[in-house]
Amino acid sequence: MAFRMLKSAAVTMSLMSMANAAISISKTGTTVAVNGISYYVGVDAVATIHSKPSTADLVPLTVMKSSEESFTAATFKSIVTNYTAFDDVFNPGFLEAVHLVGSTNSSSLSTVCHEYGTQKFTSSSHNQVPPGPYFLTPNTGELFKAYRLYSDVQDAFTEGTIENSDGTFSILSASIPGVQSSTIGVPSRLYYTKTAEKPLAGVRLGVKDIYDIAGIKTSNGNRAYYELYPPANVTGPAVQSLIDAGAIIVGKMKTTQFANGESPTADWVDYHCPFNARGDGYQSPSSSSAGPGAGIGAYDWLDIGIGSDTGGSIRNPSQVNGCFGNRPSHGMVSLDNVMPLSPTLDTAGFLTRDPVLWHEAAKVLYGNNITSNFTEFPKKIWTSDFPVNATTEAESVLLDFLAKLETFLNSTSTTALDMGALWNETTPSGANGSSIDDFLSLVYPTLITQQQYSLLAEPFYADYAAANDGARPFIDPVPLSRWAWGQNNISADATEQAIYNKTIFMDWFAAEVVPSSPISCSESLFLYPGTLAETSYRNEYTSLPEVPSGWSVSRVSNFAEVPDMVFPIGQAAYNSTISLQTEYLPVAIDIIARKGCDGMIFELAERLLEEGILVVPKAGSVMY
Repeated sequence: MAFRMLKSAAVTMSLMSMANAAISISKTGTTVAVNGISYYVGVDAVATIHSKPSTADLVPLTVMKSSEESFTAATFKSIVTNYTAFDDVFNPGFLEAVHLVGSTNSSSLSTVCHEYGTQKFTSSSHNQVPPGPYFLTPNTGELFKAYRLYSDVQDAFTEGTIENSDGTFSILSASIPGVQSSTIGVPSRLYYTKTAEKPLAGVRLGVKDIYDIAGIKTSNGNRAYYELYPPANVTGPAVQSLIDAGAIIVGKMKTTQFANGESPTADWVDYHCPFNARGDGYQSPSSSSAGPGAGIGAYDWLDIGIGSDTGGSIRNPSQVNGCFGNRPSHGMVSLDNVMPLSPTLDTAGFLTRDPVLWHEAAKVLYGNNITSNFTEFPKKIWTSDFPVNATTEAESVLLDFLAKLETFLNSTSTTALDMGALWNETTPSGANGSSIDDFLSLVYPTLITQQQYSLLAEPFYADYAAANDGARPFIDPVPLSRWAWGQNNISADATEQAIYNKTIFMDWFAAEVVPSSPISCSESLFLYPGTLAETSYRNEYTSLPEVPSGWSVSRVSNFAEVPDMVFPIGQAAYNSTISLQTEYLPVAIDIIARKGCDGMIFELAERLLEEGILVVPKAGSVMY
């Protein structure tokens, strides 16, 4: 075993006046290497065990537990095998010392201890320390958690975080090699056991950097904002509910500026856009939850990310980064202590590779708003923008999934929906004869520009000017142009009109496309292609920012307040202009149901996984 101290405890010093000189020193942790793998050791001990004094500052140690009456060499080996397979933090170097929670005759283990290089073996039936790798301070007997350090090579995070003993958070004070890469620390999975009270115990969570976390600054993707305001003093209720359920926040993740839609690379001025790991590694991660999307697509050590969706900010990154993602029914969870884009449209949701975890996390986040008032799945399917016959590999993947879904649902009808034609046939009286395009074209840009300007831009401008002699902060081109458009082109009563138009559409869609059903919650499912392995290279020059006006099927859930969930269903080949080789990009489908029927779609994803129709995607350049 190779154990090396990389950095002694960091210190913070503040010098007072010479007359009353004082130095404040606070430990912030230590970075060490075990068998060449870097770890962070915090300052808060989690337990104390009996230990003999030693000259070593820290000793890697493994805590083992066994329900067997007799702890044998075979038990020892079995535990090592299981730990190695289950946990990325554990490595054989932690077997230098072993502490058994239980009792045994240690002399009978001398051979196996020698085999694994174990120099110290202790046991206690009284100390209920969770199993896993730790660091021991021999002179005090204190045990500290081991956090494995990863370099954020995809540039998905803004900062790594670690929870303090008082429930607040600090920036992880550790760094390992990586060009412009944050360092992220993850605790051992062996420490945590899921229970009814802690269904997310040990789940590694990345948080989009528009959510407040106590002790950590929020940037909203803007450098001036980050520097101007102090760390948050409370954690928002949405994130706090996940912490209370056992989730482990490992860091804050990048967002486009103020959660507006931005494209790499020109739109990203204050911060660099994360890298999408899929395909050749130089495709756009989309926006605005770009960090969570890129991280989930790239890192198998990250389990789930929480993002926000106003106009597609969870769905689009989920589609192109090859993960499950959901825009929930509007109003499912409090968005207090979350940066607003448009409260009328803002929602909170997840990005993850695992549909079972997706559902479990949703039940925590949305609580009683996740309904289960259905006994079977809808049998009626609407489709939009589906090909009649496949002409590409991606279209074949799409139509193959549709056929399997029809069989699974025992579908009674699958109908291609021309929403514009249906609107014209059943135009609601409140639309005054307008086409769906004309009626809804300015709803989205009106709401996001008017509401974000008054709720965020105005107070931010005022606070920054007060602190900087009247100066204005830098704003990225996209939000700046949108705010300017809203101020220069939208009348004072336009927001009320936009909300009125949105409400008319919401009621119409509920009545005509997804009526209520006492059996299946939603009488039908509405499907559209999320992505068909289309390229979007990050090294291409883009046009000037435009106002996001117009109507498309992806706006349905924004205005109808219905759940819209992304299922990754496969991948398809393309010829990369970057690698000059055949690469693979995701194919995804979006599924919409009636407002409040989120639980039914989550359940559908789990059932399709059980049937082998859906497959958990891998992290990395290829999904399967």
